[in-house]
Amino acid sequence: MSDLKQMPESYWKEKLTPEQYRVCRQKGTERAFSGPLYYNQEQGMYECVACGHELFSSENKFDAGCGWPSFDQPIDSENVEYHEDRTFFMVRTEVNCKNCGAHLGHVFDDGPRDTTGQRYCINSVSLKFVPTKQEDEKEGEA
Repeated sequence: MSDLKQMPESYWKEKLTPEQYRVCRQKGTERAFSGPLYYNQEQGMYECVACGHELFSSENKFDAGCGWPSFDQPIDSENVEYHEDRTFFMVRTEVNCKNCGAHLGHVFDDGPRDTTGQRYCINSVSLKFVPTKQEDEKEGEA
């Protein structure tokens, strides 16, 4: 099966840690301020932990003070998909990885007004961070 959205839950249970599975496949949420990527200030790319699809750039990350990594936009709007979420007696917009369907978090309209005005509030556990290679590292590879 090449379509990751059609993979059986047994596939995801083997591939993901129990916490990643709870968040990405069962639409859970990690505790605020508990995820290591909330505090990350390195330059690089944030990928989907389930499939490796590129989602967010560190250039778009900002500190919203909410306890989860926040971005003002994805690297490409085609890399994510949106669904209405009516859980917990409220209406929110859920953000999922378009490639595999993993739950990432939610998007709100209370982000920085000098950019997009959006705040993608994303679970740290649903992301994998890939740091940008430094120039001296690139030269050593040549």
